Amino acid sequence: MAERDEQADAIAFVTSPAAFGAADDADVERIDTHISIVALCGERVLKLKRAVKFDFLDFSTPDKRKAACEAEIAVNRRTAPEIYLGVRTITRQADGRLALDGGGETVDHVVAMRRFDQAGLFDRLAQSGALTDAMVDDAVDAVADLHAKARIRTDHGGAKGMAWVIDDNLESLAGDAGEIFDEAGVAALAERTRSAFAGQRDLIEARRREGRVRQGHGDLHLRNICLIDGRATLFDAIEFNDEIACGDVLYDLAFLIMDLMARGLPGLACRALNRYLWRGADWLGMPAFRLYLSCRAAVRAKTSAISARSDEDGAQRRRFARRARDYLALATRLLEPQSPRLVAVGGLSGTGKSTLAIGLAPWLGAAPGAVVLRSDVLRKQAFGTAIERKLPPEAYDRAATVKVYGRMSELAGSLLDAGWPAVTDAVFADAGERDAIQKVADGRSLSFAGLWLEAPVDDLMRRVNARDRDASDADETVVRHQTAYDPGPIAWHRIDASGTPGQTLERARRALMLNPVVSDTQEP
Repeated sequence: MAERDEQADAIAFVTSPAAFGAADDADVERIDTHISIVALCGERVLKLKRAVKFDFLDFSTPDKRKAACEAEIAVNRRTAPEIYLGVRTITRQADGRLALDGGGETVDHVVAMRRFDQAGLFDRLAQSGALTDAMVDDAVDAVADLHAKARIRTDHGGAKGMAWVIDDNLESLAGDAGEIFDEAGVAALAERTRSAFAGQRDLIEARRREGRVRQGHGDLHLRNICLIDGRATLFDAIEFNDEIACGDVLYDLAFLIMDLMARGLPGLACRALNRYLWRGADWLGMPAFRLYLSCRAAVRAKTSAISARSDEDGAQRRRFARRARDYLALATRLLEPQSPRLVAVGGLSGTGKSTLAIGLAPWLGAAPGAVVLRSDVLRKQAFGTAIERKLPPEAYDRAATVKVYGRMSELAGSLLDAGWPAVTDAVFADAGERDAIQKVADGRSLSFAGLWLEAPVDDLMRRVNARDRDASDADETVVRHQTAYDPGPIAWHRIDASGTPGQTLERARRALMLNPVVSDTQEP
């Protein structure tokens, strides 16, 4: 390779203890990718861009590599300033030796980073079963914050940008058909993808015009999220190609959701999707989301096939080929027609409605499951307030409540029309409210089930007092007020919610006759 001639000295230097100011016998770990060489020593990391040129990036000259290093620092300091320290210059001294930021001629440039504990990578946590709900919530909050602040890029994405993604995926997959992939499987994915895109093209383009295309992360899988000082941190965002980095925010998110599904974690995938929607209120983009998920799986099928072709180890080639076929199957399955259903969860504050709703969501249809519409979240969104910030009393007057329930029914209908199952989570103390939400499903000839949770008042008081950082503002006063309600006849399934959340979930599952969650498990 050309890099061996023009970068041989730089590579030898970056991977030596001298580059880190360490003793000659210090251990330097080297990690090679097709575009970078990463050296790790002590608490520091140096990342050298390879002198390569592909159709999606160009690192062929020192100046281009310098610009890429500077771009990498800029895009990643948005989310991980504690990791990305700056750009360092490799110089050649008068005696011919190389140094960092010396006074001689410039040879190349590197990204300097702080080293972190690899055990905190989300892919490793997922593999070991240590990835928790709280970690996923924290990561999704970081994604939502990034998207909220990211630069709007109407010059990218939209119908043209998505068509580019689809064409590139399908062309690459077709090139491996007959060798790695079954030709009929690739053809089936192509037909479903193009049909889905035709149906969502106008929505995707409208989202570009509305500013939903942002300079996001671009490569938001679990391996690019880590725990730094106990906080979920996004790193290694795409800096070398705006066509990849700039896209619909839901397409950016889809990589994370798809990766959780592919690793056999449908519950966490469902939780992540709903957490993002609660934070960003991007409900109206959901008709395109299964297409986005499928395209992300197709990207992984494509890159896994490339790895299968290029790896020199036979066992690794077979492993990559199996992985590529698994991703192709997932991409195809994500575009299967769905039969959505609507479930409503009601009951007084403290009965555990929200816990049950998010617990049920993965069971209601194909992964990633149902979208959960919480009245507490919709109320906060209506008032432009962060979901965990307390609202004033007037936000809970009758007029505001009528609007919240109306919005919930409207969104539930939109989701059902788009093929998404939905769970509505509200008190539903009024018979008219219960009738209205059922009519959303009945008017579409779709399945509806209502669950009414019941628990002793003392349990309700204890639970509302124990809440921390929750969207609900209910306290003991609210519970006392609600116990005076007369809900009238309740035809919904009555669920004993006096036990643990797991016991309540099991009772609800039996009432709804739900089958086990279908896992998309594959070898990570």
